[in-house]
Amino acid sequence: MSASPASAVFSDCLRLAGPEDGLLLLGDGVYALCDSTAMDKLGKMGVQLYALADHALAAGIGEGHEANVQIIDMQQFVALTERFPRQLAWY
Repeated sequence: MSASPASAVFSDCLRLAGPEDGLLLLGDGVYALCDSTAMDKLGKMGVQLYALADHALAAGIGEGHEANVQIIDMQQFVALTERFPRQLAWY
């Protein structure tokens, strides 16, 4: 998801995602890593959380991210597309 945690799109995604889903934070979506309310909501959903490393670093988010979020590189991102063949982009 590339939408900011403050956006309506972020809230829409939270309503539809479930425990069987994986959610990749990229773009403005990585700011959820710094938003305890957003992380609480994501944690309660039980989704598998990922964040794109380059985007997190560009946003100034380094070590100290939430433990339940796997920081991945572009190669791992491609592997996720194989693991989750149906994707939905949230902007």
